[in-house]
Amino acid sequence: MARPPSIAFSLRFCASLIAALACAACLPARAQVPPQAGRYKLTLLREAQRQWGLGAPAAALAAQVQQESNWQAGAVSRAGAQGMAQFMPATAAWWCERTGTAPDDCLPRNPIWALRALTGYDLFLYRRAPEYLGDYGRLWMALRGYNGGEANWRAEALSTGLSEPTREQIDAACGKAHRAQAHCAENLNYPRRILVALQPLYAGWGAVWGPQ
Repeated sequence: MARPPSIAFSLRFCASLIAALACAACLPARAQVPPQAGRYKLTLLREAQRQWGLGAPAAALAAQVQQESNWQAGAVSRAGAQGMAQFMPATAAWWCERTGTAPDDCLPRNPIWALRALTGYDLFLYRRAPEYLGDYGRLWMALRGYNGGEANWRAEALSTGLSEPTREQIDAACGKAHRAQAHCAENLNYPRRILVALQPLYAGWGAVWGPQ
């Protein structure tokens, strides 16, 4: 679920957590690429290469779409997140304003808009993550920000008291700032499921990013 980076989401809606757990419970024990994913492959790859370049983490982006909506364009969560990229209405409006997209063209349930927005928002969050974390670490933190708000993990990084905390140290500090500890399991599992469990399924789509 896409969250604005500038808002500290200390409280998460229970419905969002319930919906996420219910969605996870519906997934098969061994995840597979859903048939409908192929319909949007070229759109995702085009947006990934246009915004990220030829080395775009295409497999991770595709895996994220599967995690968010299972490639369902009309998906709507109980919390109100919409479309393939599961943007909250406020996040969608903020993103459209930032990218100069007219309100009439701000369409979270449109697959092309959703894939373009997910790809662009991930890049935005990735570029804001500290360079010393490396490509994989920055992508990991970008995904945590997408799911639970960038401000939360940044506050947790500060809580370590370290000038350059590692990804693992930042993860270990989850719940030690604004975020409630109860919400950490979902947020920490989000990048793990995308990058470790689902990304390999899309290895044929493009670059697979792993730890350096």
